[in-house]
Amino acid sequence: MRTKLQLLLFALLLGSILVDGATQHRRKHRRRTTTTQAPVEDEVMNMLEADEIAEQDAEVTVEDGRNEVGSKRQGLLRMDPCIDKHCDAGRVCKAIDDDTAECVCVDVCDEEVDPRRKVCTNHNETFGSDCEVQQMRCFCNSGDARCRSHKYQHVHVVYYGECREMPECKEEDMADFPRRMRDWLFNIMRDLADRQELSSHFLKMQREAETNHTLRWTNAAIWKWCDLDGEPHDRAVSRHELFPIKAPLMTLEHCIAPFLDSCDRDDDHKITLIEWGKCLQLNEEDLEDKCDELAETKNSDQ
Repeated sequence: MRTKLQLLLFALLLGSILVDGATQHRRKHRRRTTTTQAPVEDEVMNMLEADEIAEQDAEVTVEDGRNEVGSKRQGLLRMDPCIDKHCDAGRVCKAIDDDTAECVCVDVCDEEVDPRRKVCTNHNETFGSDCEVQQMRCFCNSGDARCRSHKYQHVHVVYYGECREMPECKEEDMADFPRRMRDWLFNIMRDLADRQELSSHFLKMQREAETNHTLRWTNAAIWKWCDLDGEPHDRAVSRHELFPIKAPLMTLEHCIAPFLDSCDRDDDHKITLIEWGKCLQLNEEDLEDKCDELAETKNSDQ
């Protein structure tokens, strides 16, 4: 829960900085544009709050329809092979027998009535929910006959809401984006440090960046990359792991998607630390994988 709140805070802070930075940039060059921006921050906040409540209410869900909540049936849960089974998004655990289980595609997604739950994918198609997107990706990667097209093997959510026409990211905006992104990451890291939301190890890195200008951008880049690399911490940030910073900002900053896509230089749908550094125009020699220290300090802080 703490991680999700940190990601939300990052997205909201980054969104406000993006808007301020873009406004100042337009004023400086006296360019006039007209845009219509949806209240994305409020929508994301409401949806994440609802998700947190749902996660607290439902401790364990398995495909055979049994929802075990509370302590009355803990004895039975200990015998369930799905208890310690981790399944990727779009999959659920299915018990084969008393000792074995496997991850299978979600058979049916809950019907969403809230239009804010609709999502736009990288194919510029509107799906009813993120569950439907993850389900379709699972179908297509497992050879399921319900796969509509092989192109959906790498389908992912780009932003919340129905698909809409986005302004073109101009060449001059894209050229300046790495510098802006470096500054934004450092400012977000500083704000989280002020709010005591950083682990002790990355708090030390933030303080180093305050006094050593050489480390200003590098430390912030390393921190964010480690923060995005979720379970199983494979030293690469997937497109799915980019979702928390990409989706809430799409309607605020139209260059965020092409910029993040450009970071995946070998087009393997994962961004390594070296690719992340090159994308931000940082020296490779200055980049050091410090994610192990992050994991250690997280465990010690708990």
